[in-house]
Amino acid sequence: FGMKLQQAFHLVRGDVVSFIGAGGKTSLLVGLGYELAESGWRVLATATTALSIDQLDLFPHAMSIHAPAAAISDALSQHHFVLLYGQIGRGRVDVPALSWLPRLLDAVDSDVLLVEADTAAGRLFKAPRDDEPRIPLGTSLVVPVASLGVLGRPLDEHHVYNPQPMMDKYGFAAGSSVMSPWLAQVLRDEELGLKGTPAGARVTAFLNQAPARGWLRGRARMIARLALQSKRIDAVALGSVRAAEPVYEVQRRVGALTLLGRDKTAIAGISEQFIRSRLKPICAVAGRWSDEVEAALGPLGVEVARGGQDDDLLSSLQAGLRAMPDDTAAVLIALGDQPRLQPKVIYKLLSAYAGGQGDWLMPSYQGRRGWPILIGRRYWPDILKMPRWTAWRDVMRAHEDRIIDVAVDTDSVLDHAGTSAAFHSLSAPPRQPEK
Repeated sequence: FGMKLQQAFHLVRGDVVSFIGAGGKTSLLVGLGYELAESGWRVLATATTALSIDQLDLFPHAMSIHAPAAAISDALSQHHFVLLYGQIGRGRVDVPALSWLPRLLDAVDSDVLLVEADTAAGRLFKAPRDDEPRIPLGTSLVVPVASLGVLGRPLDEHHVYNPQPMMDKYGFAAGSSVMSPWLAQVLRDEELGLKGTPAGARVTAFLNQAPARGWLRGRARMIARLALQSKRIDAVALGSVRAAEPVYEVQRRVGALTLLGRDKTAIAGISEQFIRSRLKPICAVAGRWSDEVEAALGPLGVEVARGGQDDDLLSSLQAGLRAMPDDTAAVLIALGDQPRLQPKVIYKLLSAYAGGQGDWLMPSYQGRRGWPILIGRRYWPDILKMPRWTAWRDVMRAHEDRIIDVAVDTDSVLDHAGTSAAFHSLSAPPRQPEK
């Protein structure tokens, strides 16, 4: 599985995207520009750091930012993807002043502006100098870039751009081999990898040169999860800018809920599976048994949310969703009487979500839907607005066109006695993930 950059970055028309960091910024910008242009978007690109003349050949068309707005618009109509620069001279392409960009966006009918806002001199990893990066204030999405190709390389000026601030802040030894956690530490650092990021901008980091499979892919996931410890980072995309589908997966914060539980041992076992799967935060909704369940789950660091009714799935789910932090992108939901919840089911659902297969996912065993289920944040407002007398099957029917079934090889997902009645009443056939 793989996905396009537009899907991974959740781009919308009107976005201003600034690429910073090292290890593939230009290739990423150019790849995204061609992808959007092929989809019919009118794509402008520029840079706030100097470009080489050779880089002009990467774009279908390049012209001065001082050209009349009508001429820029005509170029977009003809080429769909246009680079704007300041002026050319002495073997280099000078960049326009940052003050030009707001006026440009107001005057030209483009759909998106892509900005190379940093320099790295061809290195795979970097820390910014005092005057870097140069991110326009109107930026709506910042994409910090780092390459996994730097792992195991010496921490020196030959392989890393401006390594001294990393060594000063974190004590990394000069010349030592770059390690996986170092990438995460720098990417999430407000003074290093996130320096200059506008307060209201979304942030999706990109780990370049990630393999499609294997041990290094696991290291990339670890780096992503460590980077997501910064609430400033919304997501981390793993991929290779040179692949046909450049993004293999996108890691986001996924929380976990256990609903309708009264068996302390069962809920603790489910919570332990969530902990092993690195889900966070983890919450249980236990109705009248909240005090007992809270005492049992306290040592595990699991929160107990109050407000759900003992036998009402919807009200319990609503209470659990309200307990999730604002930066949670999706939640994995299990029932409290699922004693055989298996890690491989959790892994398969999380992998399908990270791979872009959907954001309302249900495990399916031999055509029968079960639990746990994964629900993305965009559905939560609808669920929270539903009146308390709404049946769960009606919640499902309201979103049936968005639900994706993920085939599993274990009937443990059907453990809950109410599963059959809840799900087999749905009229629409299950949708399988696209391959």
